[in-house]
Amino acid sequence: MRLCDPDSMFEIGDRLLAAVTAGKRLAVATAVVIDGSAPRTVGTSMAFDGTTVIGSIAGGCVEGAVIETCELVLADGIPRTVEYGVSDESAFSVGLTCGGQLRIHVQLLDDELIGALRGQRSLEVCAGFIEHPPVDRHLIVFGAMEFSAALSAAAQVLGYRVTLCDPRALFATPERFPGAEIIVAWPTVWFETARVNERTVICVLSHDARFDAELIALALGSPAAFVGAMGSRRTHDRRIASLRERGVSEEAIVRLRSPIGLDLGASSVEETAIAILAEVIAARSEASARPLSVTSGAIHPAPVLAAVATDAVSAAASIAATAATAATAAARAAATDVATVPATAPVSTAGSVLVE
Repeated sequence: MRLCDPDSMFEIGDRLLAAVTAGKRLAVATAVVIDGSAPRTVGTSMAFDGTTVIGSIAGGCVEGAVIETCELVLADGIPRTVEYGVSDESAFSVGLTCGGQLRIHVQLLDDELIGALRGQRSLEVCAGFIEHPPVDRHLIVFGAMEFSAALSAAAQVLGYRVTLCDPRALFATPERFPGAEIIVAWPTVWFETARVNERTVICVLSHDARFDAELIALALGSPAAFVGAMGSRRTHDRRIASLRERGVSEEAIVRLRSPIGLDLGASSVEETAIAILAEVIAARSEASARPLSVTSGAIHPAPVLAAVATDAVSAAASIAATAATAATAAARAAATDVATVPATAPVSTAGSVLVE
């Protein structure tokens, strides 16, 4: 059984559900296998309703060909799995110039899939391919500053649920921080009861001496995945000294990312927000944060293996949850027309049958 990263069909879920609400009938295409280089990762989906496209599956490489398959599925309702194999000589015929190979499953967005998207439940795209709903990524920002407003807005675009905490009601307002949960409270008092887990990102941007060190000490003692603090290098040195005076261990101090952000030469509040989030993403993915032009190897990690290795509990839950719908999945798989489509050929349901 193959598992994909949490983005997948859920990444465009809101737009799919909006189209369904508007009465649209959709064909959804999902990349279920990627071999070699490709612009997107396993699980990436796009949809077509006969006139409008939602999302993209390969950064523009094969979308035109996939649309033709979507039209066939919309016409007869039969799911299809097509494969685009690309050689250097024939890459431009379809447009997949990355040198990779894609296997794409196309099906109608039926009631079962719609229910899973609405209920944020794991769904089975095709036989043996499970997609999980996105994890809850939570960003807690301390300090109602302009930097914080820019960070909140940018983080929400990346799918983070944002909480803004500041003791000053005049500054911590929904108007300044649209879409964020606003907490008007003394930061250290509120943090004692805050829900923090291994996916939580904490950014202390206030550097208020009245609670700065105590708050950071609490954050470092929590299971948060990322703890960062804004300030000059002089502020950082004072901060570290204060943490040591409070008995915070060196092991914990090493977790602190201060001054926060990657060195991008940022100057405006918006640029600073990007620099902070760039460090958050690099820390989450354990990437080098170096320019791709000076690195080698695969640009994207292998999401299938990562999901299997890191999400065994979710996998077991998914297997249990989908067992009850095995008959439906089997029927869908049996109806699926699977074809190999070479890069030089137009999309077609004819071709050699793939044995998985």
